[in-house]
Amino acid sequence: MSELKLKPLSTVQPQSVEWLWYPYIPFGKVTILQGDPGEGKTMLMLHLIADLTRGRNLWEQEEPNAPMTCIYQTAEDGIADTIVPRLVAMDADLDKVVVIDEEDALLSFTDDRLEQAILATGALLLVLDPLQAYLGADVDMHRANEVRPAFHVLSNIAQRTGCAIVLIGHMNKMKGIGSLYRGLGSIDIACAARSILLVCKPDKKRDEVYLAHVKTNIGPMGETMVFVRDDDRTEYIGTCDDTADDLLSGGKGEEAETMSKVTRATLYLQELAQQCDEMPSTDVYAWMLQKGISKRTTEEAKKLLGIASIRRGNQCFFDLKPPQLPQLEEA
Repeated sequence: MSELKLKPLSTVQPQSVEWLWYPYIPFGKVTILQGDPGEGKTMLMLHLIADLTRGRNLWEQEEPNAPMTCIYQTAEDGIADTIVPRLVAMDADLDKVVVIDEEDALLSFTDDRLEQAILATGALLLVLDPLQAYLGADVDMHRANEVRPAFHVLSNIAQRTGCAIVLIGHMNKMKGIGSLYRGLGSIDIACAARSILLVCKPDKKRDEVYLAHVKTNIGPMGETMVFVRDDDRTEYIGTCDDTADDLLSGGKGEEAETMSKVTRATLYLQELAQQCDEMPSTDVYAWMLQKGISKRTTEEAKKLLGIASIRRGNQCFFDLKPPQLPQLEEA
């Protein structure tokens, strides 16, 4: 049993938040940069890293940071054939970009090597790309009780070291819902992050890429930025009034916060899945009815999520255990 320790808040010295890039990425906190595949998340992050290693002004930032070391971990792109050529094209200082060797053991949020690497290099930015590759083999990203402890460890690493930690995240396939709910996995992932950014390319035929603020707990919402992307660089061209919800819904004329009943039903079933592995069908229908969801709509959401039925005697149950949630995979 752990020893009880109490600390009056009168003994805690108030501190202000410091920023790697105001108001988008804070030091000592966890930020998520999310978007659909191929829309420019990695390119934008590499451009940011290149500027940080050279001490160049970030977009819309009044004062540049001093040149800094960054740690970049990726489980998707090749370091030698993709990451290094892109960073060279962006004029990054490669001596200030470090990779932790994962040949003997893969990294996770709870791996001691993350904090060791930050302290050994003095890195002020750590990027893990993509989020789900580093949660840990035993962590189901759709279960709050498994996600929360992993994020708690990572958040403590950020706080102790003062390093900004950025997680690259994919989006789920659900349309017509608020941008806060579009991140892959449990909503507790969004809750654990202090800032969430969206990279979006609403018009696939054009070169414009948008960076929008989805959420912040520690500062003002940043303006939406517009970039033009080509093969090896991202050029900043200004800001616009569109929000993350506007961009995902196709424009301000759409009601971004309005979701279909089936989509709402899938979210409610996800919520149940975080609370229990199975539930009698009659209880599920009654619970959903209280939320304005009919039995027919519940059945549609059940089919959409691939939830199976289990019969025991005369009673039928919803099987809510993973991996019966295939459509929440990335787009």
